[in-house]
Amino acid sequence: MIDLPDLAATEAFAAALAPLLRRGDVVALAGDLGAGKTALARAVIRARAGSSIEVPSPTFTLLQTYPLPGLALAHADLYRIEDPDEMAEIGLEAAWEEGCLLVEWPERGAGYLPADRLDLRLEEVAGDLDARRLRVEAGPIWAGRLSLLTRFGAIP
Repeated sequence: MIDLPDLAATEAFAAALAPLLRRGDVVALAGDLGAGKTALARAVIRARAGSSIEVPSPTFTLLQTYPLPGLALAHADLYRIEDPDEMAEIGLEAAWEEGCLLVEWPERGAGYLPADRLDLRLEEVAGDLDARRLRVEAGPIWAGRLSLLTRFGAIP
């Protein structure tokens, strides 16, 4: 469990994660409404871009793509998905084949997303509007890369 006491800590974690991303990676961002999934995704995209680019929430478009130098990133929000069969229509598989996919509400795409991925679950901290706790679980392809994030706390 990683403690993120404020948005600056979330952005620091994102800045450390961004250079570790590779083509074919899927990063699943889970948590309740307001837990900070979009804030974390924005911070990862901006860190990878190296600038404060506009990163709108993909809640209505379902998928936003960012053809950044060195790695294309795609940011998906599956909140409005009601049937996992809709996943094929969005183009998620192409997004992670061509670059890296950050996906909010991954549980809505049950069985569609690859099992070998990075799962990040954000939880709000009671009594503190800005603080979050981050639970990290990773598939085998992340084994060597996660050690680079240990400065943030214990990572399995």
